[in-house]
Amino acid sequence: MTDSIIEQDSIESPMDKPTILIVDDTPQNIDVLIASLSDEYRIKVALNGMRALAIATTTPRPDIILLDVMMPEMDGYEVCNRLKENPMTAKIPVIFVTAKHDIKDEERGFAMGAVDYIIKPISPPIVRARVRTHIALYDQNRQLQKKVAERTQALEASQLRIIHHLGQAVEYRDNETGAHVIRMSHYTRFIAKAYGGNDGWVRKIFLAAPMHDVGKIGIPDAILLKPGKLTPDEWEMMKRHTIFGGEIFSGDDDPMLQMAKTIALTHHEKWDGSGYPNGLKGEEIPIEGRIVAIADVLDALMSKRPYKDAWPLEEALAYIQNNSGSQFDPSLTPLMKGITAKILAVREQYPDA
Repeated sequence: MTDSIIEQDSIESPMDKPTILIVDDTPQNIDVLIASLSDEYRIKVALNGMRALAIATTTPRPDIILLDVMMPEMDGYEVCNRLKENPMTAKIPVIFVTAKHDIKDEERGFAMGAVDYIIKPISPPIVRARVRTHIALYDQNRQLQKKVAERTQALEASQLRIIHHLGQAVEYRDNETGAHVIRMSHYTRFIAKAYGGNDGWVRKIFLAAPMHDVGKIGIPDAILLKPGKLTPDEWEMMKRHTIFGGEIFSGDDDPMLQMAKTIALTHHEKWDGSGYPNGLKGEEIPIEGRIVAIADVLDALMSKRPYKDAWPLEEALAYIQNNSGSQFDPSLTPLMKGITAKILAVREQYPDA
């Protein structure tokens, strides 16, 4: 029996059966395991650790791996360690099948993430029972993870709708279009991704951004809806919407709402320190606030208001660039060139009513 032959799929094992990867450098041991399991399972085999690691990532991926410990070049413990380090194979159950029967060997195997430890010479009924049990558990875990992922996705979608509705309510009160909060949250996501943020952080800032102006619900109508220029005192009151927004989210330890608090407080701070409410300067301003500041201004410039016409994208981007280093973070403004197509697509998808 050769390495190339025994790694072929068993003819008598249909594709719809669970797949077992047997890893052993002794063909006789492999023959015993195949004879014990091939009636119920689809079998793949590797004679060494490197080949096992390669096969474990191919389709169909193994539902369980039976792994010898004592092999040349790479022993079973090292193979198991590498399997657990790889996100593609980390969750595949590993059963050590070995002649090493010392309790310390078993402890080491379990510590590395193995689900079971079978001593050679094997008993076919015991192997079949152990394999059947662990494959059933693995399948249950996968189904549970799938349901959790689906439920999480549904909750996130519901959360996003609620956030957008809240942001739209504030914008409507401010005589602005409710589509603004949707568009600027997408711009925020594009900038955050271009900045290099990981998926979880990008998702969080995407959810938090629409609530940047939620503090405006604390501004009196006489000021918020005033058609003319605000007096100095009225402007000071208007600027307090950032503080009100921070207070709304204070005391909540949810990471996304904590980010919403940061954004509400800092999205009007400016790179040169001339912004409000705290006159933060440069990198004193949290990166979330710096990103939302660009996204918010960009969409405001491109939107029609009673006091101005909508600016073309080119002019709005020119404004952002011209104010790089004064109003906006100069490390972020160059990122806008790479997301212009996405910005236009969002504006087409979410036009002003």
